[in-house]
Amino acid sequence: MAPDRPKRPLSAYMLWLNENREQIKKENPGIKVTEIAKKGGELWRAMKDKSEWEAKAVKAKEDYGKAIKDFEANGGTDTGAKKRGKPTKKAGAKKSKRKDDDDDESGDESD
Repeated sequence: MAPDRPKRPLSAYMLWLNENREQIKKENPGIKVTEIAKKGGELWRAMKDKSEWEAKAVKAKEDYGKAIKDFEANGGTDTGAKKRGKPTKKAGAKKSKRKDDDDDESGDESD
């Protein structure tokens, strides 16, 4: 990623968790980092009204969209960024052989 490229916005859950992480630690002394996330997930799922956090996430997404437009308008590019998702097959990569492919590719066909 380009060093000055804007960071992607946080989800409503992540905004909420960042705001409530210390409180979760206080209520559960000695809790591990992984357990904080687990407990946070439980609390988030149990919440009835998430509208405050969802609105903040929408706002963050809008701000991100504007920041990206400004970044690109000022000549910013994403040349060094790695794309998310599955890597694509490279040219010349071996194909996996299925059982019925073995018969076709063996060259033992008789004419």
